[in-house]
Amino acid sequence: MRLNELERRLEKVAGFSSPSARLEQYQTPAPLAARLLYHAALRGDIGDRRIGDLGCGTGILSIGAALLGAREVVGVDTDEAVLATARDNAARAGVEVTFLFGRIGDPEVLSSIGPCDTVVMNPPFGAQNIHADRPFIDAALEISPMIYGIFNAGSRQFVESYIAGRGCVEEVIGGLLPIRRTFSFHTRDVREIAVEIMVISSEVA
Repeated sequence: MRLNELERRLEKVAGFSSPSARLEQYQTPAPLAARLLYHAALRGDIGDRRIGDLGCGTGILSIGAALLGAREVVGVDTDEAVLATARDNAARAGVEVTFLFGRIGDPEVLSSIGPCDTVVMNPPFGAQNIHADRPFIDAALEISPMIYGIFNAGSRQFVESYIAGRGCVEEVIGGLLPIRRTFSFHTRDVREIAVEIMVISSEVA
């Protein structure tokens, strides 16, 4: 599947009907999701691999991984209503994804996900709850040797310091995350936030 076809397929994924500011529920835009997944696929980390999607939301990364030939995809989120949307999205896309309810960082949840070949994720940036991204990083390092995550631009130094001794940042790719007016504290119709797709290996050299 070509990148532009993947992006077109992901444009059809429904977003959040009642997003939560506390959970920082913003839909990952199709161009950014497609770019992350296609890059991972080119590196050999999607096709015929077991993929974990931490904080899967409405399932755009999970569905994209399945479309690119993942052997198995497991997505987990702490919002049951959002998981119902994710299941509907996967059914409409014609792919099989296992969506689980649970809080990232809960040992029982990590056990239910099981070991993965690759983790993909767009974790909360910590704008509403400071350090909200840390449990996602910790969980990803625990269950997978390869991680593809979306972070605020300029986060590389923090991530490298936080995972020191447990993993390393192999690559950083710049991108944009358009945030549409969603919550009462938003003052613009659309605000573009600079982000970074980080490729992280939990296998320390």
